[in-house]
Amino acid sequence: MIILGLNTHHADSSAAIFLDGKLIAATEEERFTRVKHWAGFPAQAIQFCLQEANTTLEGVDHITIGRDAKAKLGKKMLFALKNLKTGASLIQNRWENRKDITSIPQQFADAFGCPQEMISKKLVHVEHHRAHLASAFFASHFEEAALLSIDGSGDFTTCMYGYGKGNQIEVLDSIDYPVSLGFIYTAFTHFLGFPHYGDEYKVMGLAPYGQPTLVDKVRKLVTLEPNGRWTWANEYFGEVKVQYVNNQPVVDTFYTKKFEELFGPARKKEDELTQFHKDLAKSVQVVTEEIIFHMAAHLQEKTGSKNLCIAGGVAQNSVANGKIIANTNFDQLYIPSAGHDAGISMGSALFHYHHNLNHPRKQAIQSASTGSRFTNEEIEAFLKENKVPYKRLEEEELYDYLTDKLIEPAVIGWFQGRAEFGPRALGNRSIIADPRNDKAKELLNLKIKRRESFRPFAPSILKEYVPEYFEYTQDVPFMEKVFPIKAEKHKEIPAVTHVDGTGRLQSVDKQVSPRYYRLIDTFRKKTGVPILLNTSFNENEPIVNSPAEAYACFARTQMDVLVMENMVVER
Repeated sequence: MIILGLNTHHADSSAAIFLDGKLIAATEEERFTRVKHWAGFPAQAIQFCLQEANTTLEGVDHITIGRDAKAKLGKKMLFALKNLKTGASLIQNRWENRKDITSIPQQFADAFGCPQEMISKKLVHVEHHRAHLASAFFASHFEEAALLSIDGSGDFTTCMYGYGKGNQIEVLDSIDYPVSLGFIYTAFTHFLGFPHYGDEYKVMGLAPYGQPTLVDKVRKLVTLEPNGRWTWANEYFGEVKVQYVNNQPVVDTFYTKKFEELFGPARKKEDELTQFHKDLAKSVQVVTEEIIFHMAAHLQEKTGSKNLCIAGGVAQNSVANGKIIANTNFDQLYIPSAGHDAGISMGSALFHYHHNLNHPRKQAIQSASTGSRFTNEEIEAFLKENKVPYKRLEEEELYDYLTDKLIEPAVIGWFQGRAEFGPRALGNRSIIADPRNDKAKELLNLKIKRRESFRPFAPSILKEYVPEYFEYTQDVPFMEKVFPIKAEKHKEIPAVTHVDGTGRLQSVDKQVSPRYYRLIDTFRKKTGVPILLNTSFNENEPIVNSPAEAYACFARTQMDVLVMENMVVER
């Protein structure tokens, strides 16, 4: 059985394809359109998945979509009646979205020349947050687990609590639109002068530079309730409008005058970041964590499970993720590589295959390497065609050469194997550097990534060395958690130690990422440090997806070396 899962007409559109429950390919449309958070129909991602599965749309049994317009229909109508102005806008927005969703057979016909009737018969709609829950639980190795989905909003739900056992998911509770932890974080993101969709991670990166001096003010916005629930004070938040301009999501500013009376004037994008802004970022992060721990603690009490799976946009808050085990009674936490809305494609397919069709669970999804791939021959052909000087190194020579270059210290573009599914580069589409080089952070931020100087870089560490460098010892395969780095190690790896002594680590498994593991291990043998600095291979664009894009990024930045499989290009 072949199932094609989609996230379409929603931010981070994507496609994933499964054969008898096994993941064959998954990728985001932005990797092809080269537009971040692309929100249109994922035609190129679909085509890629079909090619990887060696099939056609005729061979696909089911096409799942992580949206269900019928979900909570009564609550939507009641909200519209109670909130006439906001409700009218909501109805219009839902109508536009419904038109997009109902036009999917036509869009398949336009893109692939197939009959609309064929597509219509294959379509299955899965509620947004159920797809999130499935993307985490059915990809995990847990036989049973408590489940939590937290994001901005999807299908009139902003948070869903559940329990998974075997091949079934039970929904225990949910929080309805507009009360949303994701929206609260977005409101402060805009207030702090970061206006673009997806800028929330900048607030998370800024927070360690501040002190939680404003938590009492931030707490005025929310009220924790029994049974793991919570609500917000409506007077601080207006209507949340998400628009799609040229298939790019845009969220209008929605905090109110009362919000500004409480926190003062908003920062403009070009304004200096003051200590007040840093303290506010820290305070918002602290209150966000309090709400997450409140929800998770109740879920643990209700289910009795020691395992927790989290997905949704708020699951990208790696700082909070790293503290959940220490602040609840859970023992294990799983977050998928694509916990954000791109993961809806994977989750909707998994939900339908296991929960709806009652097929047994397959092995856990341990690797995020499900995207594009290129052979040495294809890469060499590109380099020759474009008259780019290069050399080809065999395996042993390649790792020795690269380690010596890193020690110089050089910054290297590392393009290997299949592209990762999700927002993190995990050693396949990465820019890497020596973590001991205290100047690497400034070089990467200002001259290669061209981004804010306060943002940290991640340490990729050999799995077995995590206890030696970090206070916590859990596996972090998808760079989804931030842990404290042991105090005695701060000076050893300054380039990946954030201002508060933490690091958003990736624990590298030899079985999952053999080439990246071998490179780090070669570096360890020469330096004694089992870590490399890792950041995504891009410059204010989606992560590179092809040799042409990798070379273009290398050529216009100050990287020293580009490695694509066994092909080496030097500046």
